[in-house]
Amino acid sequence: MKKIIYLVPTLSLVGCISQHVEEKPNVIVILADDLGFGDVSAYGSTTIHTPNIDSLAHGGVCFTNGYATSATSTPSRYALMTGMYPWKNKDAKILPGDAPLIINENQFTLPKMMQQCGYVTGAIGKWHLGMGDGNVNWNETVKPGAKEIGFDYSCLIAATNDRVPTVYVENGDVVGLDPADPIEVSYEHNFEGEPTAISHPE
Repeated sequence: MKKIIYLVPTLSLVGCISQHVEEKPNVIVILADDLGFGDVSAYGSTTIHTPNIDSLAHGGVCFTNGYATSATSTPSRYALMTGMYPWKNKDAKILPGDAPLIINENQFTLPKMMQQCGYVTGAIGKWHLGMGDGNVNWNETVKPGAKEIGFDYSCLIAATNDRVPTVYVENGDVVGLDPADPIEVSYEHNFEGEPTAISHPE
């Protein structure tokens, strides 16, 4: 009987240990255009004060050595998401606002890897990797997009604030879309009656 008494507490302890799950650290990647290594105060800048970024940095890991595969937007973003050199994809160049998604939906990506490790993933801000299939109707759900390459949530601008459409796209849908005022975007043709820099150089 003594053996059973000793065995039961031991099994209970093993059960408690196996139920303890180590928490995964939060992972936040900040990717910004035209931001130098020494531009934030966490890395020593005295000109620009970035207290919120500093708080994240001091509570986490700071990288002090990194390499860019390309010193411009779309190619750098493509490389970060795919782990591939951007020159291996002829479409990984500066994209217009109506460009199709340049990452194949079947490609293994950084957010898909994070999902496999049990993370919930999100992308917020400038996207510049294309959305849709190249013939985007911004008045409907736009896909493929961030969800198809591994993001559970997204709130994005398609390209940049100076390339139309300058709207936020949340989980594939334009935020605040008004059906009475549909979005029309064309990088191929001018809208009738609208002046252009070519027709009105002044």
